[in-house]
Amino acid sequence: MLKHYLQLFKAPGSLAFTLSAFVARLALPMIGIGIITLLAQLNYGYARAGIISAIFVLSYALISPQVSRLVDQHGQGTVVLISAAMSVIGLSGLAISAYSFWPFWSLVIFSVLAGFIPSMSAMVRARWTALYRDQTELRTAYSLESVLDELTFIIGPPLCVGMSVLYAPAGLIMAAGLLAIGVVLFTLEKTTQPKITHETTNIEQNQKSSVISLPNVQLLAACMIALGFMVGIIDVASVAFAQQQEAPLTASLVLSAYALSSCLAGLAFGAIQFKSSLQTLLLWSSLGTAIMSFGIFFVNHVYMLSIIVALLGVFFAPTMISLMSILEQQVANHKLTEALTWLLAALNIGVAVGAAATGQLIESYKSAWAGLSIIIPSAILVLMIATLVYYRVQQTHLNNTLK
Repeated sequence: MLKHYLQLFKAPGSLAFTLSAFVARLALPMIGIGIITLLAQLNYGYARAGIISAIFVLSYALISPQVSRLVDQHGQGTVVLISAAMSVIGLSGLAISAYSFWPFWSLVIFSVLAGFIPSMSAMVRARWTALYRDQTELRTAYSLESVLDELTFIIGPPLCVGMSVLYAPAGLIMAAGLLAIGVVLFTLEKTTQPKITHETTNIEQNQKSSVISLPNVQLLAACMIALGFMVGIIDVASVAFAQQQEAPLTASLVLSAYALSSCLAGLAFGAIQFKSSLQTLLLWSSLGTAIMSFGIFFVNHVYMLSIIVALLGVFFAPTMISLMSILEQQVANHKLTEALTWLLAALNIGVAVGAAATGQLIESYKSAWAGLSIIIPSAILVLMIATLVYYRVQQTHLNNTLK
């Protein structure tokens, strides 16, 4: 299996952009938890911390696709550097203003600026696509990126929390530093930057409109939101369940089981050469998600929850990789970075909304089960949307064949 991934790095510059992008994108999973930890440490209260964190997530979800759209039009160099610089200013300003107890509106402004952080996951996937378009190595590369995304969420938040506990502003300052260093090194690797093209295809004729206006992209984004919603449920409900079991530290076991199983599944998915179409693989992985979600009925202890969550994680990475791979086939080359960013933003929106909804349910019913229970309908929603994606993509292929 390892040789499939090592072959990816035979392309000159591929290792350099992969490592630098990994450093840069460690910042994203650090920011949300960093904001909450910072403001909680400084006694702003969780309500205000939640508001500022939500403003950041919303601004990132709205701004990052526009940044990526500019990248598609003008290249990754200057646009990514300017975007990252604005985000670094926002993160630094947020840390300083919070620590200095400036007016609350200053926190709002800086959190919006922080939302200019470029989607490094989309940038690096665009480079892989430029290297391996229409080759079997591309799905392997997407699988690698899915695993690296998981690793950022394993490494980033604990690192940020640890730094913030030692010194309140340190978490966000570190995120800003990692972003700055990673982006500079990433943009210095110019040989692998995707070329700027302006061709049109049968799939997409209107160059001026945003790629999110395409029905197929909307459907893929909806599926990604539903997938992210499940992640948000697991994040919050696992912590609440562990607390109700009077073993709060075991929540990390649940979350680690989910991340680890997803990483391993992603690696295996990228190494296996499937004969089935991408839409068929998406359908099977989403069906597996729906079936495994019913395991929640058997949860009576944190360890059992860890097993069920690990089984759900087995299908998370393949579902996400399939969605990304289908997207690559549905949009023109010169729209790819923006399209990938919309899907990644959709995932983050789903996580944020899922976490918020789960928290409200747990608070209302005073039970972690209230949060865990919505995993099942969420998983079924993923399956339903994946089914629509399957038929929609099949129909698109049929129409293109007839033309």
